[in-house]
Amino acid sequence: MSKIIFPDRESFKQYRIGFGKRLFDIIFSSVALLIASPFIILIAIFIKLESKGPILYVSERVGTGYDIFKFYKFRSMRVNAEEERTQLSELNLYLINKKHQQAGEEETCPECERLGKCCSPLLYIDGTEICENWYLELKRRKNRNTAFFKVKDDPRVTFIGKIIRRFNLDELPQFINVIKGDMSIVGNRPLPLYEAEKLTTDQWSYRFLAPAGITGMWQIDPDRFRSEENRINLDNQYAMIASPLKDLEIIVKSLPTFFRKNNY
Repeated sequence: MSKIIFPDRESFKQYRIGFGKRLFDIIFSSVALLIASPFIILIAIFIKLESKGPILYVSERVGTGYDIFKFYKFRSMRVNAEEERTQLSELNLYLINKKHQQAGEEETCPECERLGKCCSPLLYIDGTEICENWYLELKRRKNRNTAFFKVKDDPRVTFIGKIIRRFNLDELPQFINVIKGDMSIVGNRPLPLYEAEKLTTDQWSYRFLAPAGITGMWQIDPDRFRSEENRINLDNQYAMIASPLKDLEIIVKSLPTFFRKNNY
């Protein structure tokens, strides 16, 4: 595994979950695991009966302050699914939406229009005039990789996986992460290493000042896969306005998402 170069990690160590939030997390998670225990047992049995492999999917995730921890979910994909991720890059929802956005981008440089003249030397590309600054900007946008990865109708998902994902039941083991202190009930989703290593600029890394959470502002957004910029903005926003009342609001709004059609 390649070493990830993070920004000044010491500046991110300042965040600590407050006593009230931590107490709520422990009580809520303990009660949730107790109530859900019959479902947890059934899901574990069905996963084991359907395919060979572990019941739990355990991966390294990056949470608060770029701390790395073991993240638990019920396995909803076939074994070795991570090795097939690169083959599905063209199905990435963030990449698809990015291409749609690029198709609708301005054809002329906004800075040239503002100045009423060319803001930089003119280039002739494929018979079309374009200022150098705007050409470089369009090229940068086109070549920039998306940080997040999410596939609709992922072919790696098993039959049982589709069912438990439909109602977010694959997330139940994360209550163990909460009890351990790796995560909170409400926060920003902990990211896989390959996503977190792309979010190390000052603008994007601000999200890591908030706790890692099971649910958050991104989860309750009805158009959450619109763009990676939208997701980062929501994560950054939570880092700035987190409060007990905001957490309660997010928890209440999270309940209908269990029945949302695009839980994938």
